[in-house]
Amino acid sequence: MYLSKLLIPITKDIPAEAKIKSHQLMLRAGMIKQSSAGIYSWLPLGFKVMKKIEQIVREEQNLIGAQEMLMPTIQSSEIWKESGRYEDYGEEMLRIKDRQGREMLYGPTNEELITDIFRASVKSYKSLPQILYHIQWKFRDEIRPRFGVMRCREFFMKDAYSFDLDDEAAKKSYNKMFCSYIRTFNRLGLKAIPMAADTGPIGGDLSHEFIILAETGESQVYADKRIFEIDLNKYDYTDKSLQKMRQDFSSIYAATDEKYLEKDFNEKVKKENQIKTKGIEVGHIFYFGDKYSKPLNCMIDTLEGKKLSVKMGSYGIGVSRLVGATIEANYNNNIMKWPKSISPFDAVIIPSIGKNNKENLQKAEKIYKELKKQNIDVLIDDVDENMSNKFKKHDLIGIPYQIIIGSKSTENKIEFKEVNSDSSFIDLKDIKSKLRN
Repeated sequence: MYLSKLLIPITKDIPAEAKIKSHQLMLRAGMIKQSSAGIYSWLPLGFKVMKKIEQIVREEQNLIGAQEMLMPTIQSSEIWKESGRYEDYGEEMLRIKDRQGREMLYGPTNEELITDIFRASVKSYKSLPQILYHIQWKFRDEIRPRFGVMRCREFFMKDAYSFDLDDEAAKKSYNKMFCSYIRTFNRLGLKAIPMAADTGPIGGDLSHEFIILAETGESQVYADKRIFEIDLNKYDYTDKSLQKMRQDFSSIYAATDEKYLEKDFNEKVKKENQIKTKGIEVGHIFYFGDKYSKPLNCMIDTLEGKKLSVKMGSYGIGVSRLVGATIEANYNNNIMKWPKSISPFDAVIIPSIGKNNKENLQKAEKIYKELKKQNIDVLIDDVDENMSNKFKKHDLIGIPYQIIIGSKSTENKIEFKEVNSDSSFIDLKDIKSKLRN
């Protein structure tokens, strides 16, 4: 892609309404544009990052046997009245009526709808276990939307739902998702800490939230830094290994201010291992048994011929929120560096261009075409402006690798730089291998 053709409305000034790093960067780098309070259009750069996050989430869900589907954004109020949550959910739910006067709502979550689908489709224990998920827009009418995509009204989310015959089987599904989330965030270049959490309006008696450390987070975090030393490679997807993984993470102290006790923290964590900072919630998992299946009469025939309410769990990851959270974790000193797995481009070629000198641009285009042949996704900065402005611009865009074509570049040696590192002059073939690894 040529930068001159990319819709990327970069601004120099920090927007007055943007109070945190991610909101500032996403507006300045032309990733999003506000449509109304808490609702955003995703422009090409931001949308590309979000879609890469979505794909990693999808791959990790598929790996544990979850099946992707798609549910509508608009739901009937009837199933919410069946579960008893229609009135209880509060004013965050956007309630509407269609032209026939039927009460509808813009879904803030999908426990009722998925239970309705399941009860109409599955009757026997032989079809269990099942994990179903979709990646869909949600709407919650926040009383005071703020912080850009971190706390907005319309957001893009992966939500999954497990169905099992009994508590023991349901805990196995829960552990699968626990592992999947840890691996998902690891692939996104984020260190996420799982923490026991309150179940809130979802309900149930078992819940974990996944927190990444960031100074602008809304949650106060207290943790033992040894939690980052756990080796994910020693676990597999067998039931025994999954249970061991959850036990290993749970055995190391980590809590938000909701569950923090100073006495416990000081007794269980050595002073040199104590982390006291803030964090951002990027995922939440719940096991709630028959909280929804019982009132919605979602029954399963057992081997003995009895009927039981199916046991359920739900599991959410804020895909659009992860774009902002990643920025909060990686944007420092006015320089952004996207993790390689979700960077909008693999590399950017930055040639020094003058009115009477097109030679560097020609060199850049030659390299561009060569890298494209290797299926490397490259941005070429073909805009005629001074190099100082170009570097400032790319500090915002955050592509992790830069190929700089200037007076020091030769036919055989090209300046190559990883953001936040020193540059070096290397062969084109070596650049290819660096970008492919």
